[in-house]
Amino acid sequence: MPILVRDNYWILETEHTAYACGVGAQGLPEHVYWGARLPFAGDYPAIAQTGDWASFSGAAHMLPAEYPAYAGPSYTEPCLKLTNADGVRDTVLRFAGATVSDGATPELRVTLRDADYPLTVTLGYRVHEAHDLIERWAEIANMGDAPVTLERAWSALWHLPWGGEYRLSHLFGRWFEEWQIRREVLQPGVKVKESRRITTSHTANPWFALDRGAAGEEQGEVWFGVLAWSGNWKLAAEVTEYGATRVGIGLNDWDFAWRLNPGETFTTPASIAGYTVDGFGAASRTLHDYARTRLPHGKTLHPVLYNSWEAVFFDVNEASQMAVAERAAQMGVELFVMDDGWFHGRTVDNAGLGDWWPDEVKFPNGIKPLIARVNALGMDFGLWLEPEMVNPDSELYRAHPDWVIHFPTRARSEMRNQLILNLGRADVQEYLIDLLDRLLGEHNITFIKWDMNRNVSEPGWPDAPGDARELWVRYVEGVYHVWSTLAQRHPQVLWQSCSGGGGRVDYGMLRMVDQFWVSDNTEATARLGIQEGFSQLMPAITMESQVTHMGRPLLSLPFRFHVSMMGVLGISDDLLKWAESDLATGAELIALYKEIRPIVQLGDQYRLLPAQSQDFTAVQYVSKDKAESVLFAFRVHIPEPARIPPVFLRGLDRDARYAIEGFDEVRSGQAWMNLGLRIDLKNGESTVRRITKIG
Repeated sequence: MPILVRDNYWILETEHTAYACGVGAQGLPEHVYWGARLPFAGDYPAIAQTGDWASFSGAAHMLPAEYPAYAGPSYTEPCLKLTNADGVRDTVLRFAGATVSDGATPELRVTLRDADYPLTVTLGYRVHEAHDLIERWAEIANMGDAPVTLERAWSALWHLPWGGEYRLSHLFGRWFEEWQIRREVLQPGVKVKESRRITTSHTANPWFALDRGAAGEEQGEVWFGVLAWSGNWKLAAEVTEYGATRVGIGLNDWDFAWRLNPGETFTTPASIAGYTVDGFGAASRTLHDYARTRLPHGKTLHPVLYNSWEAVFFDVNEASQMAVAERAAQMGVELFVMDDGWFHGRTVDNAGLGDWWPDEVKFPNGIKPLIARVNALGMDFGLWLEPEMVNPDSELYRAHPDWVIHFPTRARSEMRNQLILNLGRADVQEYLIDLLDRLLGEHNITFIKWDMNRNVSEPGWPDAPGDARELWVRYVEGVYHVWSTLAQRHPQVLWQSCSGGGGRVDYGMLRMVDQFWVSDNTEATARLGIQEGFSQLMPAITMESQVTHMGRPLLSLPFRFHVSMMGVLGISDDLLKWAESDLATGAELIALYKEIRPIVQLGDQYRLLPAQSQDFTAVQYVSKDKAESVLFAFRVHIPEPARIPPVFLRGLDRDARYAIEGFDEVRSGQAWMNLGLRIDLKNGESTVRRITKIG
C-alpha cells in the first residue's frame, strides 16, 4: 500500500522514498519524516513532543505543523492567513478527520476545521509512486453565511530533517540571461524568492533543491520541488532560531486578496516534491520523467522546426515565406512556423495585436494557399500568436478599451507598444476562444507559438466581481481556461509557451503545452549555461533551441547546431543568405539529429561537466533501455597550453560492453564510467559521439 495508516498517522511511500505525518498533542497534523523508504512501518519515528520555550515562544511556534495557519503565539511563516467577516484575523485549526483513496495515484485527504468559525481546510496529498514524488495542495472552504477574505493561501510547507546547515539551490536571471544556478547556505531567518509580474518570470522560478552542503550531480541527499503555477508565486525558505528548516511555497501574498463567499472553496495550485540520495542529477531526472507523463504529446517525438522571424521580421507575405520554406524543406525541416507579422494591420510592433485574422494586404487570398504549399513541401505548418496582448492601434482595443488591465485614474503604461487583456474577464475569454477556435478550425495548423511580451503594470480591475486583487489568480485561471479549451478542441496542435524567452516556464503550463521557448538569447555559448539551468527542472523534449546568426564572431555552424540538438532542434535565420555548403551541412546535422532524437527527447540526461562554471562542458543522454547513448562536448575558450579534463560517462549498463564513436576500444559500461575518456577539441569546437551497446 502506498499509504499506510495507523491512529491518525500516515506514511506515504513511493518506490524509494517516504513521507510521514500525524496528528500530535496540539490537535494538528505534524511533519514526522521525509527521506528514504524504510523496510517496516514500525521503523518510522513517532510524533515528537513539543513544549513551550520561556514566555516568548509558545508550543505552536515550535510545532512542525504540516499546514500552519496564522494563530496563537507562533511567529514562523504560516501557510494560511485570512480575515473573518467580523474582523477576526486568525484561524485556529483542529484535526477533523481523514480519508485515503486507492488508485493509480493514491490520495490522502486530511480535513481541519476552525475551532470557532465555519471554515474547513482540506490538505491533499497525492502519491506518484513510480516517480518518487509527493504532490500537495490545500482546499479552503467557507461553510458559513458571510464572506471570508483570504490573504495568504500557500500550497505546502515542506519540512527538512532537523539539524545541520542546508544549502538552497535556486534559479535567477533576467530577460536574455535566464536560468542562472545559485547555491547558497541558508542562514537563520527567511530567504524569499518570488514573482510579482503576473507570470512565472525571467528573474526566478518556483523550483528549489536543498542539500546539506555536500551533494553533487550524482551523489548526496537532495530534497527538491516545484510549484505548478504560472502566475505570481512565493517561496520562503526559513531557518528558525531553534534550527528547524522548512520551505513554504504557493501563491504570492503580495497585493493578494480573495473574497471567499459562503459555500465556495478555494483550491491552491499543487506543489510536487521529492527526495533522492543520488544528487542533483537524479533530482532532475525524476522531474523529467514526471514532466514527460504530463505533456499532451510527451510520448511523441517533437519535430525539427524552422521559424521565419529572423529571415523577414515584419516583412511577411506569401512570397517571402515560401522562399525560406523551400530552403528549410531542402534541409529536412519538418515544421514551418510563420512568426509575427501575418495578421490584420501588423506592419510594425505598434499595431494589430488582438486582431487575429490574416492581413488582407499581405495575404489577399488568406493563408490557406501558403499552408497548402508548405504541406506540399512535406512540412507541417505553425503560427505565432500573442493572444493576451492588445495594441491600442487595433480593432479590438477601439471596440473594447475597458478589456485591458488598468486603473481608471492612471495612465496605461505601454510596454512594447502593447497592453494586457484582462483574461480574468469571462467576455475576454469567450472572445479569444471563439476567434482562435475559428482560426485553428479553418486552417491546417499543427503548431502554435503562444507568446507574451510584457509584464503587468497598473494591475486594476475597475468592475471586478469580487476583490480587485483577485486579478492575480483569476487572470492565470483565465489563461488556463482559454488555452486548455483550445487544446482540447484541437488535439493535433503542439503548443509552445513563450514569454520573451523563459518568462513563463513552470509545471502549471504542462497541462496545455509541450514546449517552452527557453530564452531570446540564442548565442550558442550563452545557451550552454542557459540550457543547463533549464534542465534542473524540465526535460529536453520541452526545450526548443534554435540555430541563429546571433553572436559575433559567429561560432561554426556545427557548434551552433550541436548546442541546439540537445533539445528540440530549430532553425531561425535567413536561409536565403546561407551558402549551398551551409545548407548541405545543415541537412547532414538535421539527419543526425533525427537519428539521435529519441535518445535526447525521451532518454535520461546527465550533466557531466557543468557549463555555467567552466569553458569545457559535456552532456550525455542515455536511452531508457541503456542500449544507446549520445555524448555532446563543447570547448568554448581555454588558453593554450590546455589540459582538457576527462569525461566520465554515466547511466550505462555496468556489465554490458559499449563502443564509442571515434574510439577503437570496446569496454564495459563500468570501465567507461570509471576510467573516463578524453576528447581533444580546439577553442570553439564541439563534437557529438554516439555510444552503442555491443551484444
